[in-house]
Amino acid sequence: MVKVYIEKGYYLFKLNDLLMQREISKNKLMRETDTDFKVIQRILRGELTKLDIYVIARICDYLKCHISDIIEYYPMLTKETKIEQEEAEIS
Repeated sequence: MVKVYIEKGYYLFKLNDLLMQREISKNKLMRETDTDFKVIQRILRGELTKLDIYVIARICDYLKCHISDIIEYYPMLTKETKIEQEEAEIS
């Protein structure tokens, strides 16, 4: 899993973990999804600057998973948002 801080939060890139769990090589993923190896590498390393929704769709279709299984975004919680979250959980 690769954590990349951006703006006021961070992304978790989880594709490598998913491939390891399913014992699928990067080369096989590249061939089966007709995706350039460099693109796969950028996703694995968390070096994306733009998401190509067609590439993500092909990967998700092939792996039968959700986008959140590959990439997730988490906003940084401020003191105020933490308090609001805790109050919402109590209610």
